[in-house]
Amino acid sequence: MCRADDWPGPERALALSLSSCLARTFSRFENAVALAAQTLKIQAGVPALVLAPMEGVTDASMRALLSEVGGFTFCVAEFLRISQEAPGASVFLRHVPELAEGGRTSAGLPVQVQLLGGDPDKLARGAAVAIRAGARAVDLNFGCPARTVNRHDGGATLLKYPERIGAIVAAVRAAVPAPYPVSAKLRLGWDDMEAIHVNAERAVAGGASWLTIHARTKMQGYRPPAYWKPIGQVRRRQGVPVVANGEIWSLDDLRRCRDETGCQHFMLGRGALANPALARAAAHELGMSAGGADPSLGAAAWQTLILRLVTISTARGFPPRCIVGRIKQWLRLAHGAGTLPWFDAIKAETELGPLLRRLRALAAAEPRQALDPVA
Repeated sequence: MCRADDWPGPERALALSLSSCLARTFSRFENAVALAAQTLKIQAGVPALVLAPMEGVTDASMRALLSEVGGFTFCVAEFLRISQEAPGASVFLRHVPELAEGGRTSAGLPVQVQLLGGDPDKLARGAAVAIRAGARAVDLNFGCPARTVNRHDGGATLLKYPERIGAIVAAVRAAVPAPYPVSAKLRLGWDDMEAIHVNAERAVAGGASWLTIHARTKMQGYRPPAYWKPIGQVRRRQGVPVVANGEIWSLDDLRRCRDETGCQHFMLGRGALANPALARAAAHELGMSAGGADPSLGAAAWQTLILRLVTISTARGFPPRCIVGRIKQWLRLAHGAGTLPWFDAIKAETELGPLLRRLRALAAAEPRQALDPVA
């Protein structure tokens, strides 16, 4: 992750100006989100929306932004791999900076730590350090499909070994004080969707507080469709809450997933990045909030969000070129989902100032109100 202590003069002035202009607008988020923020856990009978961990995408800056927009119950940080000895508390604080602030984003949204690895003892020691560093819940990643991760005994490769899943969950559960939840993130299997049943059973037997299930196998990757039906079967068979994840890009997707699974708990990943208003609209749909949001965003709303991300990233020490890269990564994902017809007009920009000026012109040509905070 690139960082810098010094910004060029014009970019520093721009960042300070943006911070001043947006301070009043986004200060209203604090009260709304603080009132909506829940304890970091999934409870039967209480609907929840969770922001998915996406390596290199939903970092602390993006978590801060989306928590200000609203709708989520809590978010899960990108995984921290435990392959050797347990890292020290300082490593956790660098990886999940919210731990230094009570385990919450600046808007008050709880953040869960996620660990990845294949050794029960090492993961247990890592979880104990995470709690000492300020974590209030630990998630275990048995779903990452990345080849590098799988080659090094982590993520989805554990789906081939149900006994190991049970042993890892049990070891971490024993190392984490009872009040703090330990959850498990699973896919349907490595290459067989039926594997979810034995893997879920082992995770629950090991003491998992809840399960999050991505509705595809490792071999299916992120190719549509998602297979939600097995998630509903696990929910009915196991005695813990189940969070449904995968291919929820719209309210219609959410409704169909809810109908197919019977779940009240959902994790949003790429859909929430492609449409930052989706979580708020989904929270209203689930009865979690009184006010929803128009799930469609124009260039003016995107401009507000991007300027806020610039301000947050600037405060965290990221240089302009790095911020440009993160903005374009984010917008490219949204464009791929078909929500940004104007992306081609800015994708060639490589400097922050010109990119923001181009975006400002697009927003001015479309007289649409920027995204309002939760009422």
